[in-house]
Amino acid sequence: MTMTKSKSTPTTWLKRLGPGLITGAADDDPSGIATYSQAGAQFGFNTLWTVLLTYPLMVGIQIVSARIGAFSGHGLATNIGRHFPRWMLHGIVILLLLANVINIAADLVAMGDAVTLVIGGPHHLYALALGMTSLVLQVWIPYQRYVNVLKWLTLTLFAYVGTVFALHIDWSEVWSRTFFPHITLSRDYVTMIVAIFGTTISPYLFFWQASQEVEEQRRAPAGEALKRRPEDAAAGLARMKFDTCVGMGVSNAVAFFIMLTTAITLHQHGVHDIESSTRAASALKPVAGELAFILFSLGIIGSGMLAIPVLAGSAAYAMAGTFRWSNSLEDKPGMAKRFYGVIALATIIGAALAFASVNTIQALFWSAVINGVIAVPVMVIMMLLAVNAKVMGRFILGLKMRILGWCATFAMAAAVVAMLAAMI
Repeated sequence: MTMTKSKSTPTTWLKRLGPGLITGAADDDPSGIATYSQAGAQFGFNTLWTVLLTYPLMVGIQIVSARIGAFSGHGLATNIGRHFPRWMLHGIVILLLLANVINIAADLVAMGDAVTLVIGGPHHLYALALGMTSLVLQVWIPYQRYVNVLKWLTLTLFAYVGTVFALHIDWSEVWSRTFFPHITLSRDYVTMIVAIFGTTISPYLFFWQASQEVEEQRRAPAGEALKRRPEDAAAGLARMKFDTCVGMGVSNAVAFFIMLTTAITLHQHGVHDIESSTRAASALKPVAGELAFILFSLGIIGSGMLAIPVLAGSAAYAMAGTFRWSNSLEDKPGMAKRFYGVIALATIIGAALAFASVNTIQALFWSAVINGVIAVPVMVIMMLLAVNAKVMGRFILGLKMRILGWCATFAMAAAVVAMLAAMI
């Protein structure tokens, strides 16, 4: 198979970043921040090694997702509906919607609490205002401009990098403990590793990135899937791999720095129990100072503004693909009423739950459980779709990507089994 280089290859590295960068950055939402904070506070440096494993696995499975969208010209829900039983698709989408709405609520609670920590005031109203702001941006800003907004929002995650460098760190010890950690088989430690995997590899990211690649193909001059444009395939794959590697790199780097920050500050000062991202920020203030506290809090707000559109948008793409509705963020609301209606409904219900004082810890727990339940079958389905010539044309996965994709799937399956065993 020969693939010629497209003349439309992006000329700068920034233009090559899009779906992969946004997907990876959205993975570090306030819910994820809470998990990483607890990992660092409870186990110190002994969970830092997880990013060495989650990074290649995330890259592998997200590239599979991206390829399905780019080469088939359809999102995951549409492809699942075409090649698998409808009952399977409906079950997956219902669970995805439930998990995403719960996650939106938990994220909004954390964001509202973070604003209150910094400036004071009513956290419920802040949560509602932030949710409605996110909804307005998603509905009324055209896709291309909106993607640029999300790209720049990823910079807020580097607040966690800044937090680390505001502290005194023995980097030789950090690297030593990262590559040679003290691993135990205690229930708490195994549960935490499972939580990190479940937070890092989430089904909504698969649906979002596949659909965003479809959006990218629609914007191409020919407006067709890559399998019908073999002359653009090499450039498309190169851009996709670069974008996804950078995006997952950002995701895992931020997770690493959050765990490192809380390990150096909270764990070493005897604070081992952090139930939420905002409690992590509060606990930082007396041991790490005002700057670390403010940076950590601002990161919660910025990461939430990035993650909520991805959570609501992935739910809308899944519903639209299931029922074959018009679905594009490039469309005006009047042209895709049901698609935007799902975005609005998911965000509004999430905001209402946040306003009703949802139990954040319980919400995060059940969201993680639901994500774990559906992640494995979705990943298996993705791997089967990616080697199906009816879906991918002649651009089915090569051997290396198959191995990496299945490794990610088996690792996630093992994490889910361990999670369920820990719950019994």
